[in-house]
This record gives sequence, C-alpha cells and structure tokens, in this order.
Amino acid sequence: MPGPGPSGVIGTSHLLELRAGLRGLFQLDNAFGGGDVRSLAVRHLRRVRRIINTSDFPDTIGRQLHLLAGEIAEHCGWLYYDADDQNNARRYWGEALTTATMLRDVNLEIIIFSSMSLQACHEERFRDGLDLARAAQERATRLGSPTVQSLIAAREARALALMGDSKAAGRRMADAIRLIDRDGRGRPAPEWTSFHGPAELDYFQGLLYSDLGHHHAGAHFLRAALAHHDSIYGRNRALYRLTAADILLKAGEAEEAAACAMEGVQHLDEVESGRVTRKLDSVTTSLRTIGTTGAQDAADSLTERLRTGDVA
Repeated sequence: MPGPGPSGVIGTSHLLELRAGLRGLFQLDNAFGGGDVRSLAVRHLRRVRRIINTSDFPDTIGRQLHLLAGEIAEHCGWLYYDADDQNNARRYWGEALTTATMLRDVNLEIIIFSSMSLQACHEERFRDGLDLARAAQERATRLGSPTVQSLIAAREARALALMGDSKAAGRRMADAIRLIDRDGRGRPAPEWTSFHGPAELDYFQGLLYSDLGHHHAGAHFLRAALAHHDSIYGRNRALYRLTAADILLKAGEAEEAAACAMEGVQHLDEVESGRVTRKLDSVTTSLRTIGTTGAQDAADSLTERLRTGDVA
C-alpha cells in the first residue's frame, strides 16, 4: 500500500503505483467481468481518497490524485454497470462527473458520458443514450483521437438504431468504421479504449442490424466479431457468443444458435458479469421454446449452469 516517502510527502512514485493499480483493474475487468472486480476497485478508490485527505503533496500531485480518484470512480461505475447494479453505477458515475467538473477535465467527461450512454440504452432510455453519446462526441472532437471518436460514434449509432432511425444509425456506423481506419493519424488513443477495434465494430454493426429487424445481417456481423475477437477479453468473448446465439435465434437459425451458446459455456467459468448472466438467461429461455433436440440440449445445459450458480 503506497504511503508517504521519507519526507512525509506523496510524490510521483506513489502516484505511479496508484495508477498502476487502476491499470490492473482494467485488465481484470476485461478478463473476468465486473462482478468480483468491483470490490477491489472500491477499495482502491478508498485508498486514494484516504491519501488525498491525510497526506501532504504539492499542488501538481494533488491535481493528479484527484483526477485518479475520478477515473477510479468512473471505473467503479462501469464495473457496477457490468454487474447489472445500475443504481450503484449511477452513484459512482455521479461522483466521477463531480471530479471531472471540478478539474475541468475533458478526457474524464468523455469516458463518463460514453459509459452512461451505454447504460441509458441498456435501460431503454434511448433518447438519453443518444444525448449522452453526443455530449461525449462533442468533447472528443476537440481532442482529435480517431479511436475515441469511433467508439462514441458506434454508441451513437446503437442509440439511433434503438430509436428506429435506420438512416442516421447507418451514417454514424459508417463514421465509426471510417474513423478507426484513421487510427495513428490523430492523437494517440487512451488506454481505456484498448478493446475498441474491428471485433467491437462488427459487434455493434450486428446489434444495429438486429435492432432494426435485419437479423440475418446481424448474425453475419456477430460471426465476424467472434472471428476477430482477442482472447484476452474473456467477458466480451462470453457476451459476444451469447449475443450471437440470441440474434441467430431471431434469424431462425436455431441449430447454429444452440451450437454457439454451447461454445460459450466453456468461457462462463471465468466470467462474473451481470450483463452476461442476463443474456444467458434470455438465450436459455428462447432456446426452451424451440422444439429441436439441439436447442433443448443447449437449454438444459445452460439451465444447469444457472441453477448451480456457476455463472454469477
């Protein structure tokens, strides 16, 4: 646990150690989901707050400590969102936004608004989701990172699709793809966007088509997302497979959906994510309505997973 140095003053080395803790939380979340990781993140946030309130440091270090506390609070919000505890997600994002406003830090505002956009769509507040994504995009445009702008454009496109605006959704999705192709020609992408790339874009493209009722096209892009996916993102790997199974069922491809769901089972032991659990429950219920042997076998296997609590 970092503490004051020999002079009793918090310095750069302590700050770097605390920031490395946040980096570790990102890596754990990507691999295992938000369920178990959120308690670690809350403890790390408490540690940073204790240091802010009980230690000595110069103003330059103080600003960085406050910013780090805001970033950890934002990540706590994300972890609670992934664990499907939306009230706590809102609480931590509210704390992070207070810090971002106090410090006038545009980067932190971008992360918060783009995360809250996903939550709004998750809760079927589609207009809020669009407005939050646009607020994030307005700030991201000033910073000039194509990757950040691409990520937010994809979230804008999802909100538009959920609102039924197919033309605007298509335009923003095309923008998201065009912007990622410009990666390297603008400001470097921040670390929190490391997951965003071809697989994530295929995933959002698949969701977009399915949201608009074009389930066969959506299934095509989910297959591509699985083909492009990086194995280090364990939570997303499970989520992608179950989402693909869900869309395949809507497309009438019951046997492929069952096979896809069963392939996802092998990843579930590693993951504790409320979003994954919710999708698992939805797919299991849908498979149960299909009369084929493959669908029933898959439903039985997934039901057993839910019953035994192997998936949190």
